[in-house]
Amino acid sequence: MNVNIPKHIAIIMDGNGRWGKSRGLTRSEGHYAGAKAMEKVIDASIDLGVNVLTLYAFSSENWSRPKDEVNYLMRLPVKFFNQKLPEFMKRNCQIRISGNMDSLPNNTKDALNRAVEKTKNNDGLIVNFAFNYGGRDDILQAVCAVIKEVKKNNIDLETMDEAMFNRFLYTRDLPDPDLIIRTGGEKRVSNFLLWQSSMSELYFSDVYFPDFDERHLKEAIKGCRHMVTQ
Repeated sequence: MNVNIPKHIAIIMDGNGRWGKSRGLTRSEGHYAGAKAMEKVIDASIDLGVNVLTLYAFSSENWSRPKDEVNYLMRLPVKFFNQKLPEFMKRNCQIRISGNMDSLPNNTKDALNRAVEKTKNNDGLIVNFAFNYGGRDDILQAVCAVIKEVKKNNIDLETMDEAMFNRFLYTRDLPDPDLIIRTGGEKRVSNFLLWQSSMSELYFSDVYFPDFDERHLKEAIKGCRHMVTQ
């Protein structure tokens, strides 16, 4: 059995906090373990020949979590990119961010923007971090942007189609995901890539994300029927 590798894989990295609590650790320690697992998934995606990997790093709903946990999640990208940016450069990865950057703390925003700027000329795996991202917000902000362009007479509504609308989404210039994986046992999409996932295959894993590795990624790919050819 030969497996066709999806061009774009998106992952809802769920279960970090529960992983930590199940081991007598804090939820923040679970998120740190999730960041380490994320590195393994990125490496595996490069080795498998995936073109785009989108990681649901922080949802627009996550602001309702305890303040200490949110503060840690805001600091985590600063630490992560300070440590890993040279490695991303070495492995020719291009970093992109999908989400509302305006409401982020300056340190977080600066770390994300720096990673995007430093890697913009790399042409290997695109690692797209969905940070402060919500699917409904994505669609709403795109509609608002289209209205502004119509008012400026830059767009004729008679010519509007899906391809044009895609250009106003946070994921502009990226293909829609072929495969969306959710770890942690939940079976829902949690406001993730609602427009972009209309034709995506969904795969749900009971494994908490800190334990998710190359073997589980391969299982997810093999478990999707349209990825498999005889």
